[in-house]
Amino acid sequence: MKRVLGAVLLSISAWAQAPVAADDEKRELAAAVQEANTSGFDIIRALESHLRRYPNTALRTEIFNLLAKAAVEANDNVRIIRYGEPALTALPNDVGLLDQVSRALLDTGGKDNAARALGYAKRFEDYVIRVPVPTGYDPVKNQEDHDRALARALLYQSRAHRILGEFDEARRTAALAYISYPDAPSARAWSEALDLQGKHQEAIDRLADAFAIPDPRATAEERTADRKQLGEMYRKLHSGAETGLGDAILAAYDRTSETMAKRTSQLRRLDPNLGVTDPMDFTLAALDGSKLDLKTLRGKVLIFDFWATWCVPCRAQHPLYEELKKRFRERDDVVFLAVNTDEDHGLVEPFLAEQHWSTHVFFDNGLVRQLLVTSIPTTIIADKQGRLVSRMNGFNGDKFVDQLAARIQAALDAPGGEK
Repeated sequence: MKRVLGAVLLSISAWAQAPVAADDEKRELAAAVQEANTSGFDIIRALESHLRRYPNTALRTEIFNLLAKAAVEANDNVRIIRYGEPALTALPNDVGLLDQVSRALLDTGGKDNAARALGYAKRFEDYVIRVPVPTGYDPVKNQEDHDRALARALLYQSRAHRILGEFDEARRTAALAYISYPDAPSARAWSEALDLQGKHQEAIDRLADAFAIPDPRATAEERTADRKQLGEMYRKLHSGAETGLGDAILAAYDRTSETMAKRTSQLRRLDPNLGVTDPMDFTLAALDGSKLDLKTLRGKVLIFDFWATWCVPCRAQHPLYEELKKRFRERDDVVFLAVNTDEDHGLVEPFLAEQHWSTHVFFDNGLVRQLLVTSIPTTIIADKQGRLVSRMNGFNGDKFVDQLAARIQAALDAPGGEK
């Protein structure tokens, strides 16, 4: 609810700066929302009360949008539909509302709701397809978010088609959802549609996929329900016996394992560090597009300088790193690595040119997450065996050079570090 409150307060603040509503109305609305504090239900009541008092408010569309999103947080399907649908008339590309309104309509049930959900789900799918997947920071997460959204849009369509009795379309869209993002819900929906078409053996195979696929979001209760349903479907098709069901589940395990291995291979093209657990096995992309495999630096002491273009202390720290590089310039077993952590990689090259810094810079490519870097700047030292031996969070200008030099020397002097 705090996230919704923050959005409301930001919107109210923006409206207060624009001549879109009477001053009295703006003050009254801001006061009511502030009084609601962090209670999402109170926010809803405050906004609804405002609409009753000002039914012709110029802020009506924005308030409907905020009410729908607050209703999502409150898990209130009635209000998601009540406010989300008119908000989507004014804001047709609000992908979050397209997602949640589709779901709420389907959860509410009924053919009329299913028909409306189908329309929103198709718009949701169209939006996801049209908008490019963000590149740069965390490309695997960006791709995963995109694929999951596309699968949700298709699953909503499958559910709607099933309610409307359009079983072939329900099967087709569920299959497309599984192709977009193979997981238990899409395999389960595919199975249900096949079963409704009388394709019982195929339905069993797809439900076995739902049971066997390594889906971290699947709960123990869902897997138990899948196993129970598998048994019932299999016995019905095989004269009351489960003989051979174990083989079917093993086949599903092999099938889904191959599917997930192919997906991991595709994602690894976006991020060569996917699944890598040892930081010293990471590959970092350089500003010039080349790659650095950290394994090639085994036998050297590595100093990771995690910085960002927005980080003011990083600018003060930069010349101190240059001083340290001069101190160790005779040591070919000491390597300084400037690792940029900006989400927008496009900011880096212009920044380097403006600051007259070296362009010998690498992007973190997930190393920040692997090393649990939570503040910028951070300096981490790895010894010649690839062990992390020092971490300096933040910036202490008076002592930085001497402290870091001493830690580098300690790593060099450690057993196995001499040269």
